[in-house]
Amino acid sequence: METAKIIRYVLVLSLVANLFIMPSASADDREKELAFQVQLKAVAKKTYKFYQDHTDPKTGLTYDETRYTEEGKKNATHTSPTNIGMYMMSTVSAQQLGLIKKDEAVKRIELTLDTLEKLEKWNGLFYNWYNTHDGSIKKDWGQFISQVDNGWLSAGLIVVGQAYEELYPQTSKLVEEMNYTTLYDPEVGQFRGGYDVAKGKLTDHHYGLFNTEPRVASYISIGKGDVPKEHWWKMYRTMPASWDWQAQVPKGHEAEYDGVTVFEGHYEYNGVKFVPSWGGSMFESLMPGIVLKEKDLGKNALGLNNKRHVELQQAFAKEKGYPAWGFSPAATPDGYSEFAATPLGTSGYKDGATVTAHASFLALEYDPEAVRKNIKALKELNTYSKYGFYDSVNVETGEIAKAYLALDQGMIMVSIANYLKDGVIRDYFHSDPIGNKPEKLLEKEVFSIQ
Repeated sequence: METAKIIRYVLVLSLVANLFIMPSASADDREKELAFQVQLKAVAKKTYKFYQDHTDPKTGLTYDETRYTEEGKKNATHTSPTNIGMYMMSTVSAQQLGLIKKDEAVKRIELTLDTLEKLEKWNGLFYNWYNTHDGSIKKDWGQFISQVDNGWLSAGLIVVGQAYEELYPQTSKLVEEMNYTTLYDPEVGQFRGGYDVAKGKLTDHHYGLFNTEPRVASYISIGKGDVPKEHWWKMYRTMPASWDWQAQVPKGHEAEYDGVTVFEGHYEYNGVKFVPSWGGSMFESLMPGIVLKEKDLGKNALGLNNKRHVELQQAFAKEKGYPAWGFSPAATPDGYSEFAATPLGTSGYKDGATVTAHASFLALEYDPEAVRKNIKALKELNTYSKYGFYDSVNVETGEIAKAYLALDQGMIMVSIANYLKDGVIRDYFHSDPIGNKPEKLLEKEVFSIQ
């Protein structure tokens, strides 16, 4: 009996303790999350200020980058289709976060759309570089039509058309006129990288690897009906096992989707299975997820794989002994370079001990606590300034690339809006028939990384 009383007494004490401890712990978590949300909004405010201060007031075209050197500040007054798409989505994000009013957002985007209608195009597709002051083609950089860049402009137009009904007639017309069939190789079932207008020649290479950022253009072109859905399955999850030049010999199995046989291959790092990107960088894997519902719809494929890349980027940094993580192409003090968590790529880029902030923010929905800690680490490395985070820092030398890139600022901005507003940018994208129609492609696939 005495033993029974003691047990009951302990159980009662435990229950009473839980009544007091659990709400307290929960309150602490809520307080920490609230503080993090306030911090993210502050980052977004500074980040959007970059666009406000570096978008041409006559054309609505954003400068590709602004850079601070010993000689002073220098603006790169050219832009790309990707930059334009990111500016428009960042403006929608700013309005959703309460940083600007709807009237300002619409006015800004209207100006950009009016300019887009006047720009010189090729089969409705946009050239890779335009001068921001008048929208003329930057011909000294060639006359290239890029599949991936046009994909991101299409994505921005689709989001804007759903966010602001009054702009839909303009955005939908521009997207409809963007003819992706001109870059598609039906014999291979893949896209060419692009087209050189001056040479009158498609690129020799195809965008063959699936887990890379061009898949947004692939998804959109299927949604438009420009290319068949079979294209989705004709891209490589890993290169065929017989291609011995790749970083690993992939393991996996064959599966059939919509009548197409797919080699569902994977690599391994630290005992964890994943589907590689080309270089092993964060934006190849996770940038498409700022508009595509990969986490929600691709639970057994892209969503799961994105989570693995976030986990393994951190593991790679830990293995190297770096104080921060987040490896992706970024500005350097004297230019631009490709960086990655090398083992995560089919043909991995170097890591260069170089970390870029946008890689962290892309990971928000997969590991917000790790991102919170990484933001703190990046701030301690003195990378936070007037327009948010400088583009990169060498975590061994402490050398900072004091530059802000329109592309990278956009990834940060949209990622924050999606995190704080329950995937608002993705919801807009998928509300359009183009974004909605191919959703089954995301849902049905099962990667061999379970």
